[in-house]
Amino acid sequence: MPMPASLARFRSAPADLVAYAALLALTVVALLTFQDYGLGWDDYAHSQYGEMLYSYYASGFTDQRAFSFVNLYYYGGGFDIFATVLGKLLPFSLFESRRLAGAIVGILGMIVIWRTGRRLGGPIAGLAALLLIATDPTYYGHMFINAKDVPFAAAMIFLIFTMVRAFDEYPRPRPSTILLFALALGLTIGTRIIGGIAVAFAGIAFLFLVAGEWRELGLRPALARAAKFSGRLALALPFSYAVMGLVWPWSVQEFDNPLRAIEYFSHFWEQPWKEMYSGVPILIIDMPRSYLPKLCLLKFPEIFIGLSIAGIAGAIVASVRGLVPPAKRAGLMLVVSAAVLPVLLAVITKPVLYNGIRHFIFVGPALAVLGGLAAAYLYRLAGSYRHRWATAAAAVFIGLVGWTAVDFVRIHPYEYALFNHVSGGMQRASQRYMTDYWGLGIKEAASEMIERLEADGVKRPEGRKWRVAICGPAHTATVELGPHFVTSYDAKGADFAVSLGTFYCAQLDAPVLGEAEREGVVFARAYDLRGRQYVTTWAYPPKPVKKKDLTTAEHQATTFWH
Repeated sequence: MPMPASLARFRSAPADLVAYAALLALTVVALLTFQDYGLGWDDYAHSQYGEMLYSYYASGFTDQRAFSFVNLYYYGGGFDIFATVLGKLLPFSLFESRRLAGAIVGILGMIVIWRTGRRLGGPIAGLAALLLIATDPTYYGHMFINAKDVPFAAAMIFLIFTMVRAFDEYPRPRPSTILLFALALGLTIGTRIIGGIAVAFAGIAFLFLVAGEWRELGLRPALARAAKFSGRLALALPFSYAVMGLVWPWSVQEFDNPLRAIEYFSHFWEQPWKEMYSGVPILIIDMPRSYLPKLCLLKFPEIFIGLSIAGIAGAIVASVRGLVPPAKRAGLMLVVSAAVLPVLLAVITKPVLYNGIRHFIFVGPALAVLGGLAAAYLYRLAGSYRHRWATAAAAVFIGLVGWTAVDFVRIHPYEYALFNHVSGGMQRASQRYMTDYWGLGIKEAASEMIERLEADGVKRPEGRKWRVAICGPAHTATVELGPHFVTSYDAKGADFAVSLGTFYCAQLDAPVLGEAEREGVVFARAYDLRGRQYVTTWAYPPKPVKKKDLTTAEHQATTFWH
């Protein structure tokens, strides 16, 4: 009796079965833990933006408040619309629904990373890429809490996948590939206008492909095939424009609105503030060029870094030396460009940088794919000598990935704040760099404070709410504390205080009612200020810098990445 095709495929590629099991496990973990994550600085504003975009569509395009709401209309709102609709359909609170929406988008991105690695390097490469991104604290931790950067990263790797697929079908990509490319392109640029940088990734890859065919076929046939390929992909542009308009409706209100968004993001639009870098508070417009590469080396897990660098080197060597066919060269250089070019541009142009590598989460998926390719190569290389060596190599990989997974469990739900072991550990890293810059610790500290007050039977003052001084995002604290508290940045007359455990918040000499702490790092504390007088809970109050005081060079610091 013949074996079913699906069973035969799994038997020939057991790595696929492991990948499915890993994705199932990740989904279960996400469903069990998404309610653990607190709110970040931007959550409240993004929830309002999503509601306004929902109203825009529900009103038949007449309610256009979203197109003048702070500066969020310069961003695509596809994720915010999705989260708003999800919140209306599911029995969770608005912000719990947003956490679940983030988990869904993040896991969809993981699926695409797996498929991209598999297409370029086979089942083992796909599985390794999946495990690397699943244990990347920046991607995994942010997917629950970040309305902009992880959705953009998921859209970008989707676009890269469709282009890899198109190169595989060169010079006549199938209609289904063109449709997927159109969808991915619209989602990517409709999420963040910087998605247009994918043109540079594709251009570099295309040059490698055409150059390879030039050597094999001659110039004229190579150019003819390139023209045919470009023409077929151009058919995707009208649909991609429609998708962009769907997720970013402001972009199609006037034809030049995307250009206006580029112009807006070409200058830093906020009052600069200081963040901790290498143990020194530095104005974000003065961050050194080493900021991004250094933090990448300290934030990504060690196995992720080692395999990604090996993958970059291997892909470049294979492409430059012509060790693989032209279409495969194009796919490899596409992924290399997506992983390396944004970081190089940031080092060269020196944009305003802050919040660690948050704005560059979108390079992580490409790095994971390259790391997966390196892992698969090393596994095959070890197996070519002795089968036991391949087994040992796989065990080492699983052990190192599992090491990071254990770190995730210890620091949950602050995975995004995790630093690798090269940094000296979380406690040392917290003294030198920003950890909980989103302010997630407020949820846990506020919850513990409320439980403590209820356990002690403390009654609210007659005729008023409890007053809470906040060092951190006040809107977040308002939501986390609930209706019986009123928050303010002013500590005068406050009953309690909730402060982040960062350098700009004071450690108060007052009883602690709640504390969010992991690995010796305090993410937030709640204090009892009754009977005590404080002027402020800020140890390092922000000192606004007027734009007129900035130098010309500082004005020119591009912020496309934001």
